[in-house]
Amino acid sequence: MAKSFGLDSFLVRWLFAVALVFGTYNPTAFSYIGWLRSDNFVFGPLPALVGVALIIAWLVYLRATFNSLGWLGIALGTALFGCIIWLFIDLGLMSTQSTGALTWFALLLVSLLLAAGMSWSHIRRQLSGQLDVDDVED
Repeated sequence: MAKSFGLDSFLVRWLFAVALVFGTYNPTAFSYIGWLRSDNFVFGPLPALVGVALIIAWLVYLRATFNSLGWLGIALGTALFGCIIWLFIDLGLMSTQSTGALTWFALLLVSLLLAAGMSWSHIRRQLSGQLDVDDVED
């Protein structure tokens, strides 16, 4: 997968990011945060295991995203996605009163930013022909 990168490679990274983001939190009760906040929640080994696994996954995605995009890339990606939300609201496709829809859309955009961060080194290599330092081993 490291040598041949395409839309399918990006989609796999994005699907894992979607599972990570929405599995951690979403406006329904079907997420890790929703599970922790439920009335019948009892802390035990399973919630601890899932929590540690989520922290590890977040660290992998965040580290790769910060390493490939940097602070400037993340800020620009966040600004781009913020402008997309603003445009959708301005066009009447979304309402500021619909906090649930805004939350779902913002979480989707976070997953796209994480997937872009996981994929950026491959995309950059294809666009510019330049290798990252980590690619020298290949």
